[in-house]
Amino acid sequence: MAKKEIVFTIELDDKKMPKSIAWEATDAPFKGKKACSAMMIYLWDKDNDAPMSMDLWTQEMMIHHMNGMVFNNLMSMADTYQRATRNDDAANAMRDFAKQFAEKMKNK
Repeated sequence: MAKKEIVFTIELDDKKMPKSIAWEATDAPFKGKKACSAMMIYLWDKDNDAPMSMDLWTQEMMIHHMNGMVFNNLMSMADTYQRATRNDDAANAMRDFAKQFAEKMKNK
């Protein structure tokens, strides 16, 4: 059985806020650590039948980048949901919401 790893390295400032975020993975198309400005990790805890999440971002993460990240995550969740459930109507509702969200972001 094959095993793969994803490793996140978070450097904190003196106030324990993320200063830098980097990741590496055994199957990544690059070697070594790759820097990023934000991360959102969502897992399902099967023992407690509940979600677990970790959302972190650095001070360099600009609001317009966060807007784009959230929009793209919503669209990606709709795609994942559609593949997993084959519920086209609900997936399209998620996409519609993401588009409405994007419109609201433009006005702020």
